[in-house]
Amino acid sequence: MISDAKDSSELMVDLAYAAVYFGDPQMGEEVVALGERLDLLVHDMRAVCVLAVRTPREADAMASVLKVVSSIERIAHAAMDIARIVTHRLGIPRALVVDLSDAEEVAHRVLVREGSHFAHRTIQDFELPVAVGMRIVAVHRGRDWITDVTGDEVLLPGDQLFLHGSPSGITRLHQLAGAPDWVPPTLPEEVVTTDLDRAIDVLVEMKNISETCVGLAWSALVLRDPGLAAEVNHLEDRLDEMQDRLETWVLRSSAEALDPSPLRGLLHLAAAAEDLGDAAQGMTWLISEREEVHPILSLALGDSDEVVVRYPVAAGSRVDGRALSELQLDIDPGFHVLAVRRGGRYAYRPRGSLVLRAGDELIASGPDEGQGLLADLCGWVLIEDDETGEDVLQSRDGAEAVRA
Repeated sequence: MISDAKDSSELMVDLAYAAVYFGDPQMGEEVVALGERLDLLVHDMRAVCVLAVRTPREADAMASVLKVVSSIERIAHAAMDIARIVTHRLGIPRALVVDLSDAEEVAHRVLVREGSHFAHRTIQDFELPVAVGMRIVAVHRGRDWITDVTGDEVLLPGDQLFLHGSPSGITRLHQLAGAPDWVPPTLPEEVVTTDLDRAIDVLVEMKNISETCVGLAWSALVLRDPGLAAEVNHLEDRLDEMQDRLETWVLRSSAEALDPSPLRGLLHLAAAAEDLGDAAQGMTWLISEREEVHPILSLALGDSDEVVVRYPVAAGSRVDGRALSELQLDIDPGFHVLAVRRGGRYAYRPRGSLVLRAGDELIASGPDEGQGLLADLCGWVLIEDDETGEDVLQSRDGAEAVRA
């Protein structure tokens, strides 16, 4: 249930931003419907937690599960708030849509054409998270929405695919769908930078940081890493400061706007991004305070659609001495690098110019099917321990093994 709730909350965030980007009220309504189903799931999980406790020690451990459940619920409610921007037609400035095209992870949609590679084939045939660095979060077929997208789903001509992931994979995606080349939205060149421009730039950065917060929070929980928890706290503090600046700039720009109504959407988005950061911080509180974390959390998070890994860079591996931009790990094997640990310090959301070195540790999230390839790129062989069933990284000569 935890795994299902985690995947549903992340799906809701992806769909909510896509609804805003494409101005699609129907998709926004689908986010709200998913939220209502998730509320029922959260209620059931809390009931199960109460029934499972028999001793004071079990109660203390189960409190950690309830903490995570509450954070998942808060993530879902933040997604519903984002979706209400389109369902309630609050409006957003056109410049924000343009800037969202340059976010680290973007929403995209494409129509499947007859005769294309996609037509009449299953999704699993393409392994899109590995091949193009994007995953299908929903399919619009006729009047129906498919949000529980599985690999067995057969794509049909006329299907509208909604995806989320790296913008660098869009060109290849259009080739597979038989769609025309994609031209991102643009605005006329403006020389003067206004308060509204500043607010929009900050909001896109808040989106990036809030999503990184959530990814790092899951990583901190899975890896039991106080350093990652500290990074989440630092980023959440930044979100608070950025929201304060954004609100000031939006209020200033309202005096100059002929129609100030779209500015409401900016304030709505900023509040939702800050809520996402708060939810992430709530999860990492368990690690920061060194509270007991119930083992069911690691099992549940390991079963989710996206996995979190920490792989050291081996000397002489294919990533050793190469820049992240050159490696394009977000396309193949489809992993988004959340942080790089070097010398006891973390570089979160590392830039493409960062050159990896032997001894670095990659903290990344991505599809389960891409784990083996990422391990291979880092100079390891990913194997399953026969006794514990856990994944283990083994050196190519078999002389060294570390827990994945």
